[in-house]
Amino acid sequence: MTPAVKQCLSRIAPSLALLLPLLSGCNRISDQPDIVWGKRGVRDGEFIRPRAAAIDRENRLFIVDYTARIQVFDLNGKYLGPTWTTPDYRNGRPSGLGIAKDGNLIVCDSHYHCVRLYSPQGEELRKLGGVAGSEPGQFGYISDAVQDDEGYFYISEFGENDRITKLDSEGRFIKNWGKAGESPGEFRRARALALGPDGLLYVADAINHRIQAFTRNGDFVRCIGSSGTGMGELRYPYDLAFDHKKNLYVVEYENHRVSKFTIDGQWLGCWGQPGREPGQLASPWALAVDRKGRVHIIDTENHRVQRIDF
Repeated sequence: MTPAVKQCLSRIAPSLALLLPLLSGCNRISDQPDIVWGKRGVRDGEFIRPRAAAIDRENRLFIVDYTARIQVFDLNGKYLGPTWTTPDYRNGRPSGLGIAKDGNLIVCDSHYHCVRLYSPQGEELRKLGGVAGSEPGQFGYISDAVQDDEGYFYISEFGENDRITKLDSEGRFIKNWGKAGESPGEFRRARALALGPDGLLYVADAINHRIQAFTRNGDFVRCIGSSGTGMGELRYPYDLAFDHKKNLYVVEYENHRVSKFTIDGQWLGCWGQPGREPGQLASPWALAVDRKGRVHIIDTENHRVQRIDF
């Protein structure tokens, strides 16, 4: 057993400090967000269960919701337009967004086994994948995708295939890794991806209630978190992102909060608790961090966005 595997397994047995219950929520900076915006609806600027977000280099915030609409906002929630949808969403809606190396939008068309790349104005530029299956170059349910500075794409799947696939900049298959399971390097619903400032690929391993870090060649490095509601513990991490200070933020679907860690996994605090009021969250799916370090939380079942300076 390698030292990295021993480190990951040791986190399954939480320390006494991690067992401290969060009786009054876990807000550490302020109970109140900077701003709260959005409401339930199908007009421009409204949402039905928003589920993924990404911020580009022009400070545009892209959000996709359960109606398959992709909308564009500024960082204060002002609707900029345009609004568009994927070509077909009768089988299901996209569940992951990202920004490509060239600044275009990555859209994970989850139920159609492909990744689509769009201009910021909503023009579809190309498609990666599209054939269902488990062979190289085929995909099941695609949950998220990111692209590194060298142009390689990393795509996460769960369900039929619990794995990460690496493609080159043209979409050609390089390799994949992972399988269903609980051991280090295995996944149970790999929900989201983030490229860390240390060059590693971080995976939100939702049902295993942890974050796993890999080299970009698929070698396991470490994991962060274990199942629970205490400090440093996670319940269904659904998304993750880094700020300019190398801090890691994780949105937790079942704990209705955002947790903050150092890049090596030291817990720094958390924000949020269940509810409908500002400063409270209802099954949040996603987050995005801007260049100022502000966290934009996709408060899914409240059909809104909350921004915090964590």
